[in-house]
Parts: sequence; C-alpha cells; structure tokens
Amino acid sequence: MPDPKVRSGQKYLTPQGFTAIRDGVRERAPEPATDAAPARPAVPKPQWLRAQLAAGARYGMVRQIVHEHRLSTVCEEAKCPNIGECWNAGTATIMLMGAVCTRACRFCAVDTGNPRGWLDPGEPENVARSVQLMQLKYVVLTSVNRDDLPDGGAAHYAAAIRAIKRVNPGTAVEALTPDFQGNFADVHTVLESGLDVFAQNVETVRRLTHPVRDARAGYDQTLDVLREARRFRSDILTKTSLMLGLGETEREIHETMADLRAAGVDLLTLGQYLRPTPNHLSVERYVSPAEFDAWRAAALALGFVECVSGPLVRSSYRAEQALARNNAGVVNQRSG
Repeated sequence: MPDPKVRSGQKYLTPQGFTAIRDGVRERAPEPATDAAPARPAVPKPQWLRAQLAAGARYGMVRQIVHEHRLSTVCEEAKCPNIGECWNAGTATIMLMGAVCTRACRFCAVDTGNPRGWLDPGEPENVARSVQLMQLKYVVLTSVNRDDLPDGGAAHYAAAIRAIKRVNPGTAVEALTPDFQGNFADVHTVLESGLDVFAQNVETVRRLTHPVRDARAGYDQTLDVLREARRFRSDILTKTSLMLGLGETEREIHETMADLRAAGVDLLTLGQYLRPTPNHLSVERYVSPAEFDAWRAAALALGFVECVSGPLVRSSYRAEQALARNNAGVVNQRSG
C-alpha cells in the first residue's frame, strides 16, 4: 500500500522499488470555465445508489485473512461499493500479480506503473491457503494487466488456479483475466488450468472504448479473446461486463450485446459507472433501476444464459449465483 499521505493521482515508490501512480490516473487541475465552455455541474447521485456499510464480524474476518496473507483484492484496490456486502458474505475477489497495473484506464482506480517483471512466486500457494481459510465454494480471481511480462502473467495465473483446485477440490474458480494483448497462446495457458468460468471485460461500447480504456486495450481484441475461449473450451462458461452511464446510446448497448452473443458469451453483467476520484472520467448520467431491469430482459432475449443487471452490480458481484436465473438475487427498486 502507498503512504496514506500520497494523494490520488500522485507518484509513489512501491515496496518492490518501482514507481506507481496512486489510483491509476495522474492528478489533473480542473479545467477553467469560459463563456464558450462553462463549468458543468456534477450529476447528483440518486438515492438508490446506497451500498451496505463495510463493517461486521464476517467482514472483519475476511479483511484479516486478506491482509495477513498479503493478498490484493479488487474489492479494496478498485474501491468497489459492494465490499461490505461481499465480505460479510465471506466472499472476495482476489487480485493476482500485485496491486499495480501496467495500464491506465480512465474508469479504474487501481494504481498504475511498471512492475518491471516483479512477481511473488509464493502467491499461488498463498492464495490457495487463503481460499481454504475463507471456506469459499466459489472464488473469483482477477489481476492487474502485466504487459511487462512476456506472457502477460498467464503462467502465474494458471499456477494460482491449479493450486486452488489442488487445495480446495470442491471450489469453483472464475478467472477474470487480462486480454493478454490478444495472444491466444497465453489465453490457452489459463484455459488449460482447470477453471470453471472465463471472463474478460469489454467495459463499454465500441465508440467509447478509447478514452474509457487504455490504448493497449481494444473492443475487438476483447471480443476475439472471448470468442477464442468459447472455441478452445466449449465446456466452460464465458463472461463479460459492461458499464453504463458513460455516454453510450441505447442503440450502442444493443449492438454491444449482439456482438458479445455473436462471440459466444454466456454471462453478462451490467452496472452503473461510478467515478472513483475527481481525476477519472465523469458520470454522464445515472441509469435508473427500471432501465437495468429492461436491459436484463433485452439480454436474455438475445440468448445470454444470464444477465445480472443493477446499479451496484460489478463483474464479480454475487458471481456464485449467476446460474440461479434470478438476477443473482438483485432486486432493482422502481424509484427513478
């Protein structure tokens, strides 16, 4: 963790000796308002965006295990609003290969930098023991992008999955992976490791892919990775996630869902984009709970096995309930 005195957007030196930027996006001065471009007020956050308080005995237990075993979790690093609910339910999304990403997507609050090949060789076994201690029956593994590694970290990812399966043979593993720069050999390395669900997030519609995602990411690159995963391992489920509220149109959402189905994607999650810091992209609008229900119905009509859809839904939210055919238990309030 960086020094708490380091502000969001500032550089700091990691314990491993390389430089990173806290929260992933450089600190920016606000643009001055002019007569031609007056300052735009922030979109007020609606009342339905209220997450469970991050407290409670089970939350404390999971937090203790995570910190004692030096684990990174996307729950903490990406400032997920559901950390209280998920950790109180005894679940966590474990983030492999450290907490510093080589990419700098403008929606994401994970720190960015160049780890210069650093990896913790003990992490796969450490993660497997932690899953055992948390008594997880379903675990989501994700990771930072590691473009500094020749294989993007695919072998390390696969080692963690195999370790979990060896120590916890009854635990299902969902892998929310990087795109490995579209290298199918690296994708295959992960797919051959014994996982149950393969995920790679498209994040937004084609038109908004840049500037929302890092320049090294790509809409078609993600589609190609998901399509190849379906071809190479037809026996597993494939999954992706889409954020709403970044300025996309209804037609673009429909086109994206159709592209994903054409790539053979089984599971889709839809959630509201929330701006993690003032240095990140602004929220263009808040999508109402009723609209999330309508988008779920549209996705199911296209043939997705399930679409978990709601304002606070994230890619790994209630992932173990994805096949319950009930929106993973999410009940969208009809206000707004």
